[in-house]
Amino acid sequence: MSTFEDYCIITQEDLEDIKDSISTQDLPSAINTIKEYLKQQDLVELNIGVTGESGSGKSTFVNAFRGLGDEDEGSAETGPVETTMEPEAYLHPKYKNVKVWDLPGIGTPNFKADEYLKLVQFERYDFFIIIASDRFRECHTQLAKEIKNMGKKFYFVRSKIDLCITAEKRKKNFDQKKTLDTIREDCKNGLRRIGIEDPVVFLISGWELGKYDLNQLQERMEKELPQHKRRVLMLALPNITLEINEKKKKALEENIPKVAFLSACVATIPLPGLSITADIAIIADELRKYYSVFGLDDPSLQKLCERSGKTVEELKSLMKSPLHQGINTSSILTLLGAASFLISEDAVELLMSFIPIIGSVVAGGLSYLTVSRMLKRALNDIADDARNVLMASLETEV
Repeated sequence: MSTFEDYCIITQEDLEDIKDSISTQDLPSAINTIKEYLKQQDLVELNIGVTGESGSGKSTFVNAFRGLGDEDEGSAETGPVETTMEPEAYLHPKYKNVKVWDLPGIGTPNFKADEYLKLVQFERYDFFIIIASDRFRECHTQLAKEIKNMGKKFYFVRSKIDLCITAEKRKKNFDQKKTLDTIREDCKNGLRRIGIEDPVVFLISGWELGKYDLNQLQERMEKELPQHKRRVLMLALPNITLEINEKKKKALEENIPKVAFLSACVATIPLPGLSITADIAIIADELRKYYSVFGLDDPSLQKLCERSGKTVEELKSLMKSPLHQGINTSSILTLLGAASFLISEDAVELLMSFIPIIGSVVAGGLSYLTVSRMLKRALNDIADDARNVLMASLETEV
């Protein structure tokens, strides 16, 4: 049988602290305490340093990684000459704990990697992305080796791939896969010639970020980041590939036990009206997060429409979740009621295993199971909606 650790990373001590805190508070204060606890996991900072030669597309990548165009509000300044004279942090529009740093250009005649990294305060970045728009040069390898010596991760990105593909399409017998393989191998050979033994190069277009090697880059970053920062990365990435859509779903699903356990914890406290009111409040916050993460909130849909040429009404017509018309008390109560009827004999058995954890109160266990089942079902529906919307927008952009 599954254990407590299999389902949630909240410790018994955490639960007791929360229970002690909210048991002495009035209803609004208790609900705010629960919400603040859930927000703590979103305070983990992720700092990404983006560097490369002037004109390599650094700023465009900084913008695209945050789901912005070059002319959107809050975007990094772009141009044919170097516009970044010192490190500048650009906050993610939805996750203020995610900072993408546009670093000064490299490649000047007197470039020294060690001095450059001290100048940009290398210790604050979780990893670096080194961008080149044509071929990698000595300055890139100098920087990569110095980053490695300092114990940080880096990734080589060959940018502006869309321009290469456009140029090659004019040739007879054009084959996109062969073209990409040729560009990638040429980059690798160039890096080998200047001292990188086993290079990995990711081909990216800042204007069409969802194409080419974004998924491979994301997988590599996710694999090499500490676990507590992987979730931050996945939620912050723009929802522009089916692979990212699926990984976002998984990241959100892993958080459901934490939300459900808080519900179970609340159910053990004899504060009139707290349990159902708290459930509605924390579930509503979680559901709004789902829509935001998948880019199904109204501002995100509007931006998608501007890129794809579709209307908001067209995209919303593809959404089948019963929540897409609005997240309110009535819709949440309906889904909670449906979930409570689906608790099986196996689930009751699982409930019994949780009784020691939640204070031997059956109501707490039932709250856990109901909220958990309801959130999983809602997440599946919303992720399916996001997939349908994404596929429709990709068909338009092809």
